[in-house]
Amino acid sequence: MKKYNRIFTIVIDSFGAGAMPDAADYGDAGTDTMGHISESVEELHIPNLQKLGIANLHPLKQVTPVERPMGYYSFLREASTGKDTMTGHWEMMGLHITKPFKTFTETGFPKELIDELEKRTGHKVIGNKSASGTEILDELAEEEIATGHMIVYTSADSVLQICGNEETFGLDELYRCCEIAREITMKDEWKVGRVIARPYVGKKKGEFKRTSNRHDYALKPYGRTALNALKDAGYDVISVGKIFDIFDGEGLTESNKSKSSVHGMEQTIDIAKRDFKGLCFVNLVDFDALWGHRRNVKGYAEELEKFDVKLGEFLKELKEDDLLIITADHGNDPTHTGTDHTREQVPFFAYSPSMEGDGKLQDSDTFAVIGATIADNFDVKMPEGTIGKSILGELK
Repeated sequence: MKKYNRIFTIVIDSFGAGAMPDAADYGDAGTDTMGHISESVEELHIPNLQKLGIANLHPLKQVTPVERPMGYYSFLREASTGKDTMTGHWEMMGLHITKPFKTFTETGFPKELIDELEKRTGHKVIGNKSASGTEILDELAEEEIATGHMIVYTSADSVLQICGNEETFGLDELYRCCEIAREITMKDEWKVGRVIARPYVGKKKGEFKRTSNRHDYALKPYGRTALNALKDAGYDVISVGKIFDIFDGEGLTESNKSKSSVHGMEQTIDIAKRDFKGLCFVNLVDFDALWGHRRNVKGYAEELEKFDVKLGEFLKELKEDDLLIITADHGNDPTHTGTDHTREQVPFFAYSPSMEGDGKLQDSDTFAVIGATIADNFDVKMPEGTIGKSILGELK
């Protein structure tokens, strides 16, 4: 069985490939992020994804299947309950999540939670709804500056976010309030995946800007994952983008923050030029955050085209003993109602310059084949209690 020296796993955040069998239970019947984007735009120029077999896996209006794809492809279906980023990524690395993280998109946070937060922080809460981070600043930041109140809001993700002006509210105070919020939201009925400190500067509407002093207070994974196993065995585990936040730093040897999905690919290209042995795990969040949640089909399609250009540059850096895996963590169909993620199966592509075979693999009933395959490649035992079977032997 062939073994690889380096494995690059790139997650196109939210790039679902059709409704899961239980999608109706989530209000997501008929969703198809990949398919509906293709149907909704005139042009979709993705030659590198085409070579990897994207149109062989899933019919696309503008893209024809290729006679000889560069590698292997299949669909992965989520075994865990839920459709959020943390659940999807944690499952990829072996965890089976049966209790979904709480979202408060439609209702805002319950009165009991807000009352406790106000009492313990000493700040009156304003906002308490689902909103875009820039819009809520235009709406409420002047009031926060004038009164010392605290902007609390959420999104379609499992998050509680607190805004604080760096000059008037203060970073230390913002972080203190977020630590209290994290403690309060450890209760099962309020358990959000992340509490996020959102500092900003500016004095009046139209001038407010978020700063880079954001801090995420994430839940630690509920158990040890493939990342822990690799790190403990002495391998490099390098993250790019949101991976550090998603795993709260667990099992990583190096992390790289990205300014955008294009920047994330540029970082990945730079990492491919270095010598390392192990895993480079990449999350490209703009697809989800900028386009999926905002139901912007055109923006999503253009982001895919930008990714495809960088993918072409990346493929040139791959060595004979490298393996590339491309996948997604859930759907976010920009043609669907609402602003939430969608319960979808995801694509799986595997390619190495040394591969002789290609074509469709059997679909999998869990994302965890990814972690299991990576661990198998490096002769590392998956932690106890994890799920997933390796498909390394099928990548010929």
